[in-house]
Formats: sequence, structure tokens, C-alpha cells
Amino acid sequence: MAMGERPSVRVTKAPFQGPENARTWGLGSARASTAVQLAVLPAPSDTQLRPTSDTRWERSCRPPLKKYRRKDPESSQEPSEKTKEQLAEGELRKLRQQFRKMVDSRKSFNFRSQRKITNQHKEIKTLQEEQDEITLLLNLIKSSRNLDLNEKNYVELRFLLQTKEDYEALIKSMKLLLAELDEKVTVHFDQMLTTNAKLRKEIEDLRYEKAAYDNVYQHLRRRLLMQKKTMNVAIEQSAQAYEQRLEAMARMAAMKDRQQKDISQYNLEIRELERVYDHETKLKSFLLVKLNDRLEFEEQSKKEEVLKAKKFGKKSKGESFESYEMAHLRLLKLTKTGNLHQLIEEFLAKEEKNFARFTYALHHFPLVAIFSITGKVFEGQRTLNEILHLRSQQKSSHDDSHSILRELEEKLKKTMEEADMYENNYREISKTLEYLKTSVENLFKKINCDATKILVQLGETGKITDTNLPQYFAIIEKKTNDLLVLESYKRLMEMEVTEAEVQPSFLNPFWGGSALLKPAEPIKVTPPVFWADPFSDKLDEVEQPLDHSSLRQMVLNHYTTRESRNRDSIPEKGDEVKSKKKVTV
Repeated sequence: MAMGERPSVRVTKAPFQGPENARTWGLGSARASTAVQLAVLPAPSDTQLRPTSDTRWERSCRPPLKKYRRKDPESSQEPSEKTKEQLAEGELRKLRQQFRKMVDSRKSFNFRSQRKITNQHKEIKTLQEEQDEITLLLNLIKSSRNLDLNEKNYVELRFLLQTKEDYEALIKSMKLLLAELDEKVTVHFDQMLTTNAKLRKEIEDLRYEKAAYDNVYQHLRRRLLMQKKTMNVAIEQSAQAYEQRLEAMARMAAMKDRQQKDISQYNLEIRELERVYDHETKLKSFLLVKLNDRLEFEEQSKKEEVLKAKKFGKKSKGESFESYEMAHLRLLKLTKTGNLHQLIEEFLAKEEKNFARFTYALHHFPLVAIFSITGKVFEGQRTLNEILHLRSQQKSSHDDSHSILRELEEKLKKTMEEADMYENNYREISKTLEYLKTSVENLFKKINCDATKILVQLGETGKITDTNLPQYFAIIEKKTNDLLVLESYKRLMEMEVTEAEVQPSFLNPFWGGSALLKPAEPIKVTPPVFWADPFSDKLDEVEQPLDHSSLRQMVLNHYTTRESRNRDSIPEKGDEVKSKKKVTV
């Protein structure tokens, strides 16, 4: 091959044999035979080898054509040999570079073509295997046995889809019913919680009211004890005053007897003096003068006594036992030893001595003795008048003390009545609380609540008291919630059992006796019947706050109605049980 010629590379593909092979080649499911023939022309030397695959590649590999302008014959001159050699060397250099590039591109093209051919062989092999599998599956599917089985599966699938739709509709209706029941149960449970909260609040109010009544009761009891103490002190004082009065009355009676004796003796002495007076005229005139002086003195003393009586009458209403003590102290001041009996005895002894001296003076010293004795008699009379006045004051003070005692007795009676009333209220409240405690204890035992948490605490004896009553209420509430959850779960399980027992009669082509089954009856789910709470309705109807008696009456009425309802429900349950037994027999 000459140096100016280029090597040519030809790649030819064998055509597909037949239209069927062409179809399978396009679909990737039939066998395809591909023959790749690579014809390479005889390779020239390394410096002259140039691969050609197509015209475009040849164009890119060709050296660029030079455009020569025509030169005028005058201006065209042949280049020298040196310039020609230089141009030839440059062109040779360019051709060598192009040759190296063409060799590299040929190697890479050969490598890529070989890898592509191997990949195509692998793909042809996998496609052939897939075609074999598909043809096998098509042959199996087109068999009569598989066609019959597919028909049966289609019918059964339609039946199962129908049953699925029916069950989904039934489940949807059951979900709606369960949602309604849940809503009703939650509403009733909320109502029960509100009623429990109200009852707890009422119990707390009753406890506070009981505590207030206890405080009032203790206060009234202390006041009653104080009143009793004051009454005892007043009774002791009145008894002492009464004894003193009796002693004073006895002394007054003795003094009156002595006074009468003295008066009788005085009258005798006066008679004797009158006889002497008849004999002695001078003595008579003198005695008349003294008598006039005495009358003036008595009038003055009477006026003073009237003024004193008025003053004492005004002060008697405001006087107390202290005035009598002051009078007693005044009498004690007159005595040296501090004994009134001794004072009276001394007074009587002095009077007797004075009377004896008076009689002796009458006989021996007619005028001078009479003057001295009459003066002493006047002094004794004055002291006697003071004693009588003090006794009258003592009597008036005794009357005042009696009136004060009567007032105290009336106050004590009123306080006793109030204390009895508060005691009755306390008894009623304690009865209601005891009734509530017993009912809570019975309920606690009936529903089998666990009281270990309460018994573990310090000072607990297992009895319901005012302090641990809220804890018992909390345990009962928790137990009721658990029982409600168990009841709802039990009813749900019963409903599931009844649904499992009743089988729907769907026509299944694989079941020969499905047509003999009875159609399923519609299930009627009866929602649970909860008793209405009339107690909460009554509390809602009340617009004004209730007192203790009305609350107590309302609680008792509610309890009686509930007991009567329970009694009525017990025989009905017995009749239902008997009827069930008869049906089972």
C-alpha cells in the first residue's frame, strides 16, 4: 500500500433469517442469530496504517486541503529546495501525529466493539431463556385443567369479595353502634363523676359544718360550765347570806326580847320616877325642858333618817354585795376585837349597868344621876337605831341579790335551752354521718375493696372515721370504674360470642349444603340501661342553697326510693332466672 493511501475498516452485520426471528429480536423473546464479521484490510506498516469506518471518520482524518490561489505567471515563483524540505518535514510531523491518534482510536474502538459483542451475546442468551420460560408458561396456561381451575378461582374470588363487602358493612354498623354506646357510657360516666364530686363537696361541707357545730358545742359547753360554776358560787353565797340572815334574825329576836324586857323594866323605873316626879316639882320642870330638847332632837334625827332612807332608796338599786361588806366593816370598826356578838353582849351589859346605876342614882343622887343616865340612854338608843338601819339595808341588799339570782337563773335557763338545741342538732348530724359511714362500709364490703393502703397508716383501726372517709371514697370510686370497665368488656365478649355462633348463609359453589342453612337473623344490640339519678335532678332544680334539714330529708327520700327499687328488681331477676332454667330444661 502506498504511503498516501488510507487503511479501511469494514464492519458488517449478518441479516436476520426470517420474519419470525426479526419479531423475536424486536420483542426480546425469540432466538436471534447475529453474525458480526469484521473485515480488516491487510495492515500496512505502522507509519502508513489509517483505519476507516465511515465517510465521516475519513473526512475527519484527512488532512485539510489547501486552497491555492492562482498566481499570475509573472508573480509565481518556484520555492527553493530548502523551503520544500521544511514544508515536507512539517507535513510529515503532522501525519505522524494523526497516525498515532488513529492507532489509539482503533485500539479503543476494537475494545469497545468486543465488549459490546460479549454483552449482546449474554443478552441474547438471557432473552432466549426468558422466551423458553414464557412459552412453557403459555403452554401450561392454555391447558384445559388450568382453565377450569382459573374459572373456579374467579368464582370463589367474587364470592369472597362479596362476603368481604358484607362483613365490612356489618363492621361499619357495629362501629357506629359502639361509638354511640361509648358516647352514652362516657356521658353517663361524666354525670356519675359530677354527682360524686357534688356528693364529696356536700360531705366536705357537712364535715366543716360538723366541725363548726363541734366548736360551737364546745364553746357553749364551756359557757355552761362557767355558768354552773357561777351558779354554784351564787348558791353558796346565797346559802351563806341566808344563814347569816337566819343568824341575824335570831339575834334580832333575842335583842327584841331583851329590848322588851328592858322596856318593861324601863316602864317600871319610869313609874317610879313619876312617883318621884310628883314629889319633886323642880325635877319635873327640868325634865320637861329636857323632854322638849329630846323631842327636837328626835325630830331632827327622824329628818336625818328620812333623808338617809331616800338616799339609800336611790342607791339600793345600784348597790351590790360590796355595800353590805362596807356596813359590816363599819360595825367591825366599832368593836375592838372584831366580833359583833361580843359588841352586842357588851352593849347589853352596859345597858344593864347603866340601868342599875340609874336606879341607884334615883335613890341616892336624884338630879345629877338622872342627867348622866339619860345621856347614856340616848347614846344606846342611837346605836340601836343604827343597828336597825343596817339590818334594813341588809334586807334590801338580800332582796337585790335574790333578783340578781333570778336573772342569772333565767340566763342559765336560756343557755341550757340553747345548749339542748345545739346538742339535738349535733345528735342529728352525728346520726346522718354515722348512717353515711355505715352505708359506705357496707358498700366497701359488698364490692370487695382493698383497704390495706388505709390500714398501713398510723393510728388506723379498720373503722371508718371522719379523717379517713375521703380515702374510702377514693377506693370505692376506683373500684366502680374497674367494675364498669369489666362490665363493658363482658358485654362486648358476649356480643362477639353471639356473632360467632350465628353464621351467615352465603351461597358458596364449593359447599354443597350451603343452601340448606337458614338465613342469618339481624342482631339487635340492646344498649345498657342506666338508672336515672333523681337526686342530681333535684339538686339541679333547686335554685337557692339548702339547709341541713332539707338536705337530710332529700338524702333519706333518695335512699328509700333506691331501696324500694332494689327490692322490686330482685324478684324480677328471680323470675328471669326461673324462665331461663325452664327454657334450658
